[in-house]
Amino acid sequence: MKQHHLSTKFLRFYIGIGILGFFLVTLVGSYLVEKHYEHFLSSTLYKEGYNIASSDQVKASMDSENISDLRPELSAIATFQDAVVWIINSQGELNYSTAEDIDPAHPIPLDNFNGSIWNNNYYEVGDFQGYFPTSHLSIVVPVSSHKNILGYIALHYDMANLYQNRSDILMIMQIIFLLCYIATSGLLWVYSHYIRKPLTQIMKGASEYASGNLEYQIQVNSDDELGYLARTLNYMSDKLNKNGEYQRKFIANVSHDFRSPLTSIKGYVNAILDGTIPYEMQERYLKIIAFESERLEKLTRSLLTLNELDMKKRMMHIHRFDINDTIQNTAATFEGTCAGRQIRLELLLSGRELYVRADMEQIQQVLYNLLDNAIKFSNDCSSIQIETTVKNGRVFVSVKDHGSGISKDNISKIWDRFYKIDASRGKDRKGTGLGLSIVKEIINAHNQNIDVISTEGVGTEFIFTLEKAE
Repeated sequence: MKQHHLSTKFLRFYIGIGILGFFLVTLVGSYLVEKHYEHFLSSTLYKEGYNIASSDQVKASMDSENISDLRPELSAIATFQDAVVWIINSQGELNYSTAEDIDPAHPIPLDNFNGSIWNNNYYEVGDFQGYFPTSHLSIVVPVSSHKNILGYIALHYDMANLYQNRSDILMIMQIIFLLCYIATSGLLWVYSHYIRKPLTQIMKGASEYASGNLEYQIQVNSDDELGYLARTLNYMSDKLNKNGEYQRKFIANVSHDFRSPLTSIKGYVNAILDGTIPYEMQERYLKIIAFESERLEKLTRSLLTLNELDMKKRMMHIHRFDINDTIQNTAATFEGTCAGRQIRLELLLSGRELYVRADMEQIQQVLYNLLDNAIKFSNDCSSIQIETTVKNGRVFVSVKDHGSGISKDNISKIWDRFYKIDASRGKDRKGTGLGLSIVKEIINAHNQNIDVISTEGVGTEFIFTLEKAE
């Protein structure tokens, strides 16, 4: 499919705006300037005509043969206004003009002249009933005395002068527009530097990501929306890359944890079948096979639990329940294990009943994993405290052991999936490295917090919060 570049569209749009703007300035500007001049000139000429018509000298000379005595004054007005001044008698005859000599005794009749149609500020553009060969702007003002019409004063302005003035103003407008248009061409540089170049980098980055190169970094460092988009894409690619590494590490860990027990099971079964292991020793190795099978079952359960939490397939059944009772029931399942190692479970519970709102089955899983972890790392003949307290409308649950503790270097890694402290591998080969990951996922799903306090050689305390119910 043919690719239409954004820069080409922008350039076409810019040129189109320039052409359209030039024609609008030319056509609309020409019309507006012409109308402005017409209204201004008609008003100015009418005021001048009204002043002439109001003159007592003009009124006294309307029917006199001495009307030519007004020539110096009227000629000065005509020159100043760049117009032709007429005096028309009451019979509609032209008996004086500043543009030509007319014998007052032989006035020029004006056919179809009707003075009654000329009122205040009325003007007409045309040839004044065929008298002028070119278009003129004309105004007519009646000269009256004692409500009697003595005649009319007419002023005619050649529209060729107006059109010339309009053209001069229009040329200035066009030059200003072109200068502004040329100046705004700097927008093309702004677009190229601040939009097109970053977009090109972002498009290249998207192409690299699509081809699988998630280590590519988009080099856009601006603080605008494009910079934010670039940083977001870089962050996304980094997370995807880390997820890919995590998946590879996850598969490697799963393969390792499955392969070891399967190798043992396969080796011992084959040895029993081919008679390498004598009958009297088979019970011992069958117990090892059962042990490894239990380890595989536990690992499989943990993986399924994490998958449900990750994919959000497991629905949260939030309801009100007694956390103290749940702790007592969970602790009871470890009595046999603790008795064998002389570990005391001390329950320091707040009140006889303490109700919370959560998914009871998932919180039981959290308690089970934390207790299992605490017992695994506790020393024989030690104690484990499980405590509940209420602060600021939340319930705090603490599981504290007095075992080997966790070093500062390892404490930030305990939530990672398949992470096992080296001592764990020696103490309990059934450990999957997924227990604390499951705990973290469940607590996060409840929008609650979990923290760990540990001192190497002293012990470890896990504290998580729950929503308190009424």
